[in-house]
Amino acid sequence: MGFLIIILFIVSSHLSIILASDHLSQQSNSEIYIVHVESPENLHDWHQYSLLSAVPSRIIYSYRNVFNGFAAKLSPDEVKALETKDGFISIRPQRVLRVQTTHSPSFLGLHQNLGFWNTSNYGEGVIIGMLDTGIYPEHPSFDDEGMPPPPAKWKGKCEFNFTACNNKLIGARDFSVFEGGTPLDQNGHGTHTSSTAAGNFVDGADVFGSTNGTAAGIAPRAHLAMYKVCDPSGACSESDMLAAMDAAIEDGVDVISISIGGISSPFWDDNIALGAFSSMAKGIFVSCAAGNDGPYNGTLANEAPWILTVGAGTIDRQMKATVALGNGVEYDGESTYQPNDFPPTLLPIVYPELLNSSYYGAFVCSPESLTNVEGKLVVCATGGATAIAKGQPVKDAGAAGMILMNDELEGYTIPAHDYVLPATRISYADAQNLIAYINTTSTPMASILFKGTVIGDKHAPTVAFFSSRGPSRASPGILKPDIIGPGFNILAAWPTSIENNTHTNLTFNMISGTSMACPHLAGVAALLKSAHPDWSPAAIKSAIMTTADLVNLGNNPIEDERHLPANIFAIGAGHVNPSRANDPGLIYDIQPQDYVPYLCGLNYTDQQVSAILQKKVHCALSLPEAELNYPSFSIKLGSKTREYTRTVTNVGEANSIYNVEISPPEGVEVTVSRSSFNFSEVNERIAYQVTFTRSASGTGSNTNFAQGYLKWSSDKHSVRSPIAVILE
Repeated sequence: MGFLIIILFIVSSHLSIILASDHLSQQSNSEIYIVHVESPENLHDWHQYSLLSAVPSRIIYSYRNVFNGFAAKLSPDEVKALETKDGFISIRPQRVLRVQTTHSPSFLGLHQNLGFWNTSNYGEGVIIGMLDTGIYPEHPSFDDEGMPPPPAKWKGKCEFNFTACNNKLIGARDFSVFEGGTPLDQNGHGTHTSSTAAGNFVDGADVFGSTNGTAAGIAPRAHLAMYKVCDPSGACSESDMLAAMDAAIEDGVDVISISIGGISSPFWDDNIALGAFSSMAKGIFVSCAAGNDGPYNGTLANEAPWILTVGAGTIDRQMKATVALGNGVEYDGESTYQPNDFPPTLLPIVYPELLNSSYYGAFVCSPESLTNVEGKLVVCATGGATAIAKGQPVKDAGAAGMILMNDELEGYTIPAHDYVLPATRISYADAQNLIAYINTTSTPMASILFKGTVIGDKHAPTVAFFSSRGPSRASPGILKPDIIGPGFNILAAWPTSIENNTHTNLTFNMISGTSMACPHLAGVAALLKSAHPDWSPAAIKSAIMTTADLVNLGNNPIEDERHLPANIFAIGAGHVNPSRANDPGLIYDIQPQDYVPYLCGLNYTDQQVSAILQKKVHCALSLPEAELNYPSFSIKLGSKTREYTRTVTNVGEANSIYNVEISPPEGVEVTVSRSSFNFSEVNERIAYQVTFTRSASGTGSNTNFAQGYLKWSSDKHSVRSPIAVILE
């Protein structure tokens, strides 16, 4: 209460008079603002009047944990008045952000009762807080069979108006103030992400008969707490998110999963980053979606170094629906709808774009372009409608089936959808070959062969086309994304029945996004937190990053959506390997105070840095971004040599020797101050220096970007740090 009183004394009597007198006239001109103020101990000479006492209905939230400040409905005049007051750091309108499995645990090497994933380590004792669209508590993924009670530290609430919470779903709160009071999921996104992170084992999970198996989250014995912050459309207001993070910290969560993002901003003006810093400072690990604006560079969200920024990759499961042409060539596509009675007979192909090019929308099979398609296979581009909506007019026109074509940006990553008629979707490269076949054949013919669920795609993991790419705009000296995880065609819980022309009452759904990858990594963090309760959030992140995989199932470098080697700004450190992360050997640890010189090095003001740390900070020391003890390197390199220090902590065997291996980026010489480490005890720390110099030959490529790695290896461990260099 003392803190609230101080916060509410921050407005002068002059402002209170303005607010009181203009309250009625300005209500219609108000919007929600996020207000940051200095730490309470630094406030002085505040008047004995407050915003709350003047207009009680205007304060929406007072924040106690994420930072010092509040959210309120204010008019432009009130904002101007606030901007003149000492102690205020920033005032701006809140942003509206957007929300960005039967097989993925196996794909990650997690097998029930074997190795890292065993009866003693399914995430027991760990609480994962989900910020999302709500949750459907009656789904079997949230059954609490075999679950112990929550830890004694838990202080959360269950705000359903019926008995819903149990030892699995231990809390559920609604912060979506415009929705009116229930954490119930009316979108599906939150139910899906929650079950991905920590859903209990559910036998017989499938979508329309495909992908049948036992569904489970990555940490199936971890506890879940849902904080609803998004409306049914997936829009999520900053004020609600901050209130939810504030509550999650106080409730006692161990991991926070946020599959929500917006635009890149300086960290002092990024409220997810602010809330995540406060969470990290209290020992809470934060996993966030990298964003769905790929494959373009510089499109990341949630870039702060105290956040694990997660990109999306494919898994090795396909729901094959193959296009077989009349010339004997086959193109593998995907569809979750797998009719078992569709004959393999060759049928005529119709491509409306060729026949009706004068019709606007013929390319995407607009209804008016669908003439003379009865009993034929119709070829359509994606776009303009969902898979169900796109297929309906094709079906209504009498077509026997539909072939959807990926566009160039989507490349080889094919979303698996349900359809209202027999259909498949093929890659961009195969689509171009299909069009060439149609253009050069007098009577083009094809059939669709539905082959069911197939495991073992050698290209997996492939970076999904939509997965946002680096470099980071907010902090180019920190390599982002940190990691990729399963985020494409992910099967997980769904709150409502899904219907198509043959199936009903399904409780699982398959969707894609970095939203799906983020809870996978939150689950991995929960497993690591359960196994290593003394590890800091930075230690867990380091373990995940330095043990990541760099090759696909075909033992080739991980590829992007074009089936070309993915660069470091697409995959970060690589693809998560949970079992190896459990025993990393060495870690790069970072304490909250270590971020101060880093933040000062970003040229933030003392006030801005103080806002992030929630205490008065004076930037006496500023360090380059790359000097932060991060598990990766991202540097700009001109003619001047750069040297950075890193410190490793031994979390492996007490007596161990590590030797260095360097794969320098092209055009760069990399030297390390020592060639080996000789540890004699656990938790021993050793520092070393890395020097980067432009080589005499420069770079032989046509780009100013190069990548490599630095690796420390012992008899049992390999600790790899990726290196990204922008050559100036």
